[in-house]
Amino acid sequence: MASLTAHSHPRAGDTVHLLGTLITFKATAAETEGLFSLVETSTAPGQGTPPHLQRDDAEAFYVLEGEYEFILGEQKSLRGPGSFVFVPRGTPHGFRNGGEAPARMLIINLPGGLHENFFAEAGEPVADASVFPPMTPPDIPRIVSAGARYGIEMLPPRS
Repeated sequence: MASLTAHSHPRAGDTVHLLGTLITFKATAAETEGLFSLVETSTAPGQGTPPHLQRDDAEAFYVLEGEYEFILGEQKSLRGPGSFVFVPRGTPHGFRNGGEAPARMLIINLPGGLHENFFAEAGEPVADASVFPPMTPPDIPRIVSAGARYGIEMLPPRS
């Protein structure tokens, strides 16, 4: 499997680690005529994404296993297997695995390309999609910078 580096385009099957989440590319913009990207994620307990928004792509989540706490605008909700959450463009959102075991979900981004390239640039390549790497402090400047390139704005934490 080829490793991912800054500004590389991911391939289906590649996996990166970002903010306690393993992200495996299932369908990329190159494979979907740019219409969407699809990733499968596994999020470690207590981990997830900080509040953020994207102006140029919509996002949808389908929970496969475990339970996620979603923030959507000003609302918080717990969602388990079979739950679907749609996030329109420009809507502040985030998620966190509040459970004691890894949680899994599918994420669809419409159109494809922006989010998958952000994941590839901000994340760290991993060889084994079933093993979480040791937790280290995230490189916030790198994440914020990559986000800015792909229309993803990190927001201050909610109080």
